Amino acid sequence: MRALIVSVAAILSLVAAIGSVRAQLGYDRPGGDYTRAPIANGDPAACALRCEHDKTCRSWSFAYPPASGGPAICSLKREVRPPVRSSCCVSGVRGAGAVEPQLGGELEYSIDRAGGDYRTFETKPDPKGAPCATACHAETRCRAWTYRRPGYGTAGARCYLKNVIKPPRRRPCCISGVVR
Repeated sequence: MRALIVSVAAILSLVAAIGSVRAQLGYDRPGGDYTRAPIANGDPAACALRCEHDKTCRSWSFAYPPASGGPAICSLKREVRPPVRSSCCVSGVRGAGAVEPQLGGELEYSIDRAGGDYRTFETKPDPKGAPCATACHAETRCRAWTYRRPGYGTAGARCYLKNVIKPPRRRPCCISGVVR
């Protein structure tokens, strides 16, 4: 009887742990790949969906397009590997979807606010678009900004500072924010 109670407790804790797992922005799950494929639209949600529709898939890793050119890559895995911090990627387990963080509202992941640009410049790659946000905060004229990840239309990362707040559009290329 005691063994049964211990087994049930172990199963319940495992189910609770699996239920709390979410896709992780800024993490890879190296190894265990059984297939890799380009993701033409560059959206991590497409990789998560690919895993959901494949019975063999237990976890996945999505790599953003490299700055040197080429497509985003989706790797499906037969097992759940531990996540490793890596700014190149988003990873998750089957059932979690591609959940990008909402950090207090200022950072808008996978959002482009096209138009209203008064200044644009190349910047160093950053998983949160911090150099772009910092530049916007430093200029009183700046009301919003968009950071375009490297590999989405240009080889390097780009920052767009805006004097007009434009409507958000879902696009995996970008991180945006409204400041004033």
